[in-house]
Amino acid sequence: MPVIKPVFTAVSTAPVATGGVITTAITPDTSRYFVTLTAGMIGATETTIPAASFVDDANGPVAALPTLAASDYFNVYINGVLQQASLSTLTTASLVLDTVDLTAGIPIQLEVASFSTVASNITTQPTISAPTITIIT
Repeated sequence: MPVIKPVFTAVSTAPVATGGVITTAITPDTSRYFVTLTAGMIGATETTIPAASFVDDANGPVAALPTLAASDYFNVYINGVLQQASLSTLTTASLVLDTVDLTAGIPIQLEVASFSTVASNITTQPTISAPTITIIT
């Protein structure tokens, strides 16, 4: 005796989500560091300022400069003038300026902005519909 299998054809709709609210809070953290340039920091092709030469906003010593995450950035001010980002390199050990056209005694400020503190919460849950299945045959 042959096996008889029922065959059905059906169509369905995908579930739909509506409503719902996501709240994202970004808490930036800005740190500033200060140094007065000395002749020993000015090299033959670049100016290297060691981390230990800087002081922070509270005039405290700095052991290491911050490590930058992907969303972080830094600004360098030489004698109060903002410099192009491409002219400096920041590591935890030093700030390297791509210039030797500087004079000992000028102030240099380093500003680091961190956006690593981000929190997202669903404040209103979405409404998700059930799929509709229609059997044709």
